[in-house]
Amino acid sequence: MIRCTVKGDFKKTYNFLNRIRTLNFDSLLQKYGEEGVEALASVTPIRTGKTAASWGYHIEKAPGKISVIWTNSNMADHIPIVVILEYGHGTANGGYVEGRHFISPAIRPVFDKIADAAWKEVFEKK
Repeated sequence: MIRCTVKGDFKKTYNFLNRIRTLNFDSLLQKYGEEGVEALASVTPIRTGKTAASWGYHIEKAPGKISVIWTNSNMADHIPIVVILEYGHGTANGGYVEGRHFISPAIRPVFDKIADAAWKEVFEKK
């Protein structure tokens, strides 16, 4: 015969879940959204400076989800210039300009900071 006895309640668990349910990450994502814009602008290849100056961000919310999205508004013939710089492109005379792959290395440290700050917010005793 196996017997299992449990004492206590789930008060701490309920308190934790209620607290994290009401967390607000808006200011955290605004801070790192701006930091991401600066990081991306600082590494964007510069010929005229227009693409580097065209970085922005916005925060999207949906039930149970919040996201920060970085954008670049510099376009030529409906093509995002930042995509051409990142991945490369063909030229009018049949040549090819190789991409520079600068976005991921620039934004990775910002992702890491967001993750660290979010974990601190979730597990900080209040």
